[in-house]
Amino acid sequence: MASELHLSPVLSDALVILGAAGIVIPVFARFRITPIIGFILVGMLVGPFGLGRLVFDYPWLQYITITDPQGLEPFAEFGIILLLFTIGLELSFNRLWQLRRMVFGLGALELSISAALIAFVLMAMGQYWTGAMGLGLALALSSTALVLPISGTKSPVGKAALSMLLFEDIAIVPIIFLLGAMAPYAASDGMEGLWYTIWTGALTVIVLMVAGRFLLPRLFAQAARTKSPELFLAASLLVVIVASLATAAVGLSPIVGALLAGLLIAETEYHTEVEGITAPFKGLALGIFLITVGMGVDLGVIAANAWSIAMAVSGVLLVKALVTGAVLRMMGARRGTAVETGIMMSSPSETTLIVLSAAATAQLIQPQTAQFWQIVTAIGLTITPILALLGRKVARHVDAAPAPTEAEEDDDPTSGRAIILGYGRVGQLIADMMKRHDQRFLAIDSDPELAHLARRRKHPLLYADASGPALDRIDLSNASAIILTMDEPVLAARLLRRLRSHYPDIPIIARARDTTHAAELYRAGATEAVPETLESSLQLSEAVLVNIGVPMGHVIASIHEKRDEFREQLMREGQLTRKPKLKTSLADRVATKVETESA
Repeated sequence: MASELHLSPVLSDALVILGAAGIVIPVFARFRITPIIGFILVGMLVGPFGLGRLVFDYPWLQYITITDPQGLEPFAEFGIILLLFTIGLELSFNRLWQLRRMVFGLGALELSISAALIAFVLMAMGQYWTGAMGLGLALALSSTALVLPISGTKSPVGKAALSMLLFEDIAIVPIIFLLGAMAPYAASDGMEGLWYTIWTGALTVIVLMVAGRFLLPRLFAQAARTKSPELFLAASLLVVIVASLATAAVGLSPIVGALLAGLLIAETEYHTEVEGITAPFKGLALGIFLITVGMGVDLGVIAANAWSIAMAVSGVLLVKALVTGAVLRMMGARRGTAVETGIMMSSPSETTLIVLSAAATAQLIQPQTAQFWQIVTAIGLTITPILALLGRKVARHVDAAPAPTEAEEDDDPTSGRAIILGYGRVGQLIADMMKRHDQRFLAIDSDPELAHLARRRKHPLLYADASGPALDRIDLSNASAIILTMDEPVLAARLLRRLRSHYPDIPIIARARDTTHAAELYRAGATEAVPETLESSLQLSEAVLVNIGVPMGHVIASIHEKRDEFREQLMREGQLTRKPKLKTSLADRVATKVETESA
């Protein structure tokens, strides 16, 4: 039984992949290099054109090589599906609607012009026009799997790249049908099949959107109530798989369904938790895809055709970079943004391999031609991170980095908002007061009942565990303040230290149980620590003094003086080594304001 397990191709390949992930990710992270290159290099090393060709001479190599490259393809496709799902989680229907002009304007121009120019060059070199068109459409595509993780989706470069890549993903279906219609043996109903796919696909998307709006909040609310990460993960994967299968069943790409599933979940308050819980699977599956790309690179063929391959790679990169940059400039983008996006988007795509296969199946190009351009595509994918780095450096020289506009800041849900960590009794009261004074805020909590309550009270809430790693995936650098409301002293102090180390300049106001806990929170970096025992005593004193006839203004001023005395006492007792930044002279300001209003 043990020997059979050791000889199992599935087990052997799984161990190679897990071992590659365990080595590549930390080593490349140590040198601050994207692991994308590492996974591709591993694929080249352990694939059939690397050490795999020596297995017959050295059988022990089967334990460190990929013995079944075709068996990895479903996992690679699933990695791309999960990638598009997480991209959908970062978006929303509002953002997508705002990008419609970029998607169907910029995206359509970039794809059509790039494809036409590449096809024209290939026709000039002797390629028949149908094959040249198929190759042009294939090579004009850019890599969603590599570009978006590098560029993000919120920067000017990321928005431009996202717009073009979204259009390319949508255009895959008509491109495949077009190649089939141009085939020498194409059926007469080729265009009818295209129209059938379009209308059934549109109907499927509408059904998924309507059903998702009603079902997903309830599904994730039930999963959240169980407090089971496993059930939450199962619900997330179920949504992705169902949406992908639905779109694939009607002829659309499964990545369309995955993107739609992400968009629908992004409209719920659970999207941050879903993104965090699916991230490890996405990274591993994407690594498998990149390994399969590397396995397609035959160094022997490259060496034999080095000059022609180098010219082909350079020509594709040059045409796409110039077209993308020019179209972006034409649509008003800054020079630096146009240059960086053009260079980063210049390499071919993982979907280029799909279109090349379709073109070869339709007999528009010869198998040898398809293999040549597959190698060109694999090389282009391999150097994409290098192109992104080059584009960033060139953009710095061409144009200074643009300051974020108001529209870009609005894409960040935390920009300019006070962040309330914990939506319990105290957090709800703070949210009410923030809303009453027209101040922007965002609550964060992982209790599904409180999330439902926030939705009913129209309070913005992000479903996430503020005490866990999910908080590290939320950028709070643009927040106006952070308020800690949890009633757990150890957790509050630990969380406050972590927040202060990441955001040294943001005001952090924390709830404390008593004066001793307040002193600990001050030492941890709190701007203000509010002890409940002290505040209840002060409120009781205020009620007594007002009811026996002391003027309200003087009472408020004396209460603030008492708070200042408390802080000074902590300083004297050595429990606090620094003076709090805020409200040190608040009592004087309140007294002055009261006297002015009285006068």
